[in-house]
Amino acid sequence: MNPSEISSHISSLRIHYKDLEKRLSNPEIFSKQNEYREVSRDHQKLTSLLKDYDRWVSAAEELDENRALLQGEDDEEMHAMVSSDIKNLEEEITKLESKVRILLMPPDPNDDKDIIVEIRPAAGGDEAALFAGELYRAYSKFAEIKGWKEEVLDFSGSSLGGIKEVIFSLVGNDVYSIMKYEFGVHRVQRIPTTESGGRIHTSTITVSVLPEAEDVELEIREEDLRYDYFRSSGPGGQCVNTTDSAVRVTHIPSGVSVASQQEKSQHRNKATAIRILKAKMLEVKQREEAAKQADSKRAQIGTGDRSERIRTYNYPQNRVTDHRFGISIYDLPGIMSGEMENLFEQIMSADSEKIIEDLLKK
Repeated sequence: MNPSEISSHISSLRIHYKDLEKRLSNPEIFSKQNEYREVSRDHQKLTSLLKDYDRWVSAAEELDENRALLQGEDDEEMHAMVSSDIKNLEEEITKLESKVRILLMPPDPNDDKDIIVEIRPAAGGDEAALFAGELYRAYSKFAEIKGWKEEVLDFSGSSLGGIKEVIFSLVGNDVYSIMKYEFGVHRVQRIPTTESGGRIHTSTITVSVLPEAEDVELEIREEDLRYDYFRSSGPGGQCVNTTDSAVRVTHIPSGVSVASQQEKSQHRNKATAIRILKAKMLEVKQREEAAKQADSKRAQIGTGDRSERIRTYNYPQNRVTDHRFGISIYDLPGIMSGEMENLFEQIMSADSEKIIEDLLKK
């Protein structure tokens, strides 16, 4: 893609940008906080987009000029200098194109939300539980790198040091817009430490990424909720609490049920369970709305089928492959250490390319 291919679309965005500036200059907007927040967000995004696009156009023109200059240049020193400028411009243009692609993506209503992530073993027994724990730690390290705040909401360990389930929240900038791509089935292929024959074992885990619900988005009546109280337990059923502090909350009309036993306080477990329940209820609501508008909506990568195998972690080949976009990275130790930025950048770039193609066809 080059700047000219989207110039007409950019022209329409400039008109919209002027309208946003006009609305922000009206003092009355400050009394309408929701509108002000939405307009300010759109204005900020368009400011970045137009700045990057204009520099992209300028850099592309400079590149053409330098290439033309290089053809007629015989001086070795000048030739080397122009060649260096060309290389720098090509690198800058690649980065600018990627940034413009991402900024052109239609806004997802959940992109500004914080999230709740659930990780569970699927197929593979103890090996799946071990990898579930490893992927959870990789996400935690990535969150630390990004400056996000993590809070464990529920945790159940397995006997060999893996996990049966972990539910945690992430709070920070662009959390959902990045982590939504993790929703689905993750497959690991490796030789387990418990495998004496050295055979490669395949196991799977599931990752669910839920945007946190705001009170204004859902109306959950207290009379529609049922609370069950029981004792918290550790791995293998070991009792870790002598009081009925664990809480299960069920939304009776939908049948959605959530349990929390992380805290020793029944009150805190109840609050956590309701928090997770609201996120699950929001997901149900958004799926229903998306189904009603199936002809006009774009399929969201991050809200795909729970049974979809999205990624494979192949240890013998040191390879991580994202099957949705055909992206492979040969740095599995780095990714499992939380160095996921490169993977996510490639995924978002590939996703944005498809979205822009659809956008320009309209």
